[in-house]
Amino acid sequence: MGKAQRERTARQKLEQVRARQRAAARRRKAIIGIVAGVGVAALIAVIAVAVIATGGGSSHEVMPAGVGGGAPAAQAAAVTVPNTTGIAGVVAYDTAGWPASSHNGSANQALGHTHVSGPVQYSVTPPVGGNHNATWMNCGVYDKPVPAERAVHNLEHGAVWITYQPSLPQSEVNQLRAFSGRQTVLSPGGTSGSRYVDLTPYPGLPAPIVASSWGFQLRLTSPTDPRLQEFVSKFRVSRQYSPEYGGPCTGGTGTPLSS
Repeated sequence: MGKAQRERTARQKLEQVRARQRAAARRRKAIIGIVAGVGVAALIAVIAVAVIATGGGSSHEVMPAGVGGGAPAAQAAAVTVPNTTGIAGVVAYDTAGWPASSHNGSANQALGHTHVSGPVQYSVTPPVGGNHNATWMNCGVYDKPVPAERAVHNLEHGAVWITYQPSLPQSEVNQLRAFSGRQTVLSPGGTSGSRYVDLTPYPGLPAPIVASSWGFQLRLTSPTDPRLQEFVSKFRVSRQYSPEYGGPCTGGTGTPLSS
């Protein structure tokens, strides 16, 4: 084999080596791209799950301001009256005269509705009305217990307060958050739009889940119980049942996870 032939053979082998190196480099890039794509997809999935769990909105929660002022003022025992709502299991309390259109009981036994500066020891767990703090809380989803004196003010404005035992499985809490997020945004009397639903844990509940409005309450064992939607549809921002129909659910204290 002549010198020229040997040089050609060497160049061919070198080119083959370089071709194999280029092919290997392309395969490495392709693998890196696939891995990166999977990683991004996984991150997006995690973010999506977090958003669904909270019903959307900001992840920066600011709890409503607490209520101080010494020993709690004890609320007189709330008086129950017959359930005429058409929703099985609802416990109805005397609300006569507040709202003015209510004929639910005797006015001298109705729930108080005075603004007080200090804490209140409510006779119903969770409260269904009574004296409360002058500053309401911004309606929405909170992952910690909120001051009852502020939540009761929200009830007066027409909000429904859905509470759950802190031990409730996270999967069921997520279902309640999704339920809250499905409720329509309302603007009664031209107020800033809100779902008028509060969702919070509440230690010491008598049932896994309790839905409350001003003067009415429903105990539930499952977030999928259809009576929950019936309750919300009947009492949320109701001209008949909301003592201060048109009162806002924004512009108060606190920043919920979602509103």
